[in-house]
Amino acid sequence: MTEPLEIRDLSYADLPQVIAIERRAFPTPWSLAMFVLERSKPSGICLAATWGGRVVGYLVCSRYDTVWHIMNVAVDDRLVRQGIASALLDRLFERADRPGEQYTLEVRPSNVGAIALYEGYGFRAAGKRPGYYHDNREDAVIMWRTAAAATGAASALEEAGG
Repeated sequence: MTEPLEIRDLSYADLPQVIAIERRAFPTPWSLAMFVLERSKPSGICLAATWGGRVVGYLVCSRYDTVWHIMNVAVDDRLVRQGIASALLDRLFERADRPGEQYTLEVRPSNVGAIALYEGYGFRAAGKRPGYYHDNREDAVIMWRTAAAATGAASALEEAGG
């Protein structure tokens, strides 16, 4: 990538490109209606990663009571392992993290790359949902993350009012 990756709010106009990525990324892809529903929720965060004016990844995260649920993360299959998913997660946490904020997600146990990515952000396996994935009845690993309290210099700066 020679042009910079941009992370911005996902728009309805992005959905045709999102659907194309979704269909290549997942054996049981979300429908357009599912994306429209999630995008329309005022409490959610839906992000698009764009490169050269083209959507190359996206993230959908919904707020349920006191917990953020990462519902869907995907990257163009021609551009995986280039930091796009990390950039999406970074932006999510920049926007949503507060001390003690909780996040959850489900991931296939066979998706070891995604599990390693999530563990790098502090997610930990906390259980499983048997037969969760309809295409092959694979279980889902349930992962949780709790945002850390501010520490060190950042905490001292906040306490000093700066």
